[in-house]
Amino acid sequence: MKIEGPAVRLTIFVGEDDVWHHKPLYHEIVRRAHDAGLAGASVLRGIEGYGASSRIHTTRLLSLSEDLPIAVIIVDQEDRVREFLPALDELVTEGLVIIDPVEVIRYVGRPAGSRR
Repeated sequence: MKIEGPAVRLTIFVGEDDVWHHKPLYHEIVRRAHDAGLAGASVLRGIEGYGASSRIHTTRLLSLSEDLPIAVIIVDQEDRVREFLPALDELVTEGLVIIDPVEVIRYVGRPAGSRR
């Protein structure tokens, strides 16, 4: 798949403890994005944050939280990302979903079968 030029970044903010059928919610989002053929997805674990509940989650030792913020980031062409949004309606009952316009400068994968 080749992506270059205008695209969108879909970012889904959820909690580390959010689950879907006893598995991490972020894992199910990535699986569905892969099944939908989206260009790629990354999961980033935050060290501190808060959301609609206004409760601060942090890795700081004195107020250690087990429900840290998670961001799932997907970049692809806008039409493909928008087609994926109904899948998120089912999965994300609490959290934040945003879309930003981006410009893809370079998107290159490794040849099939190669390893670093």
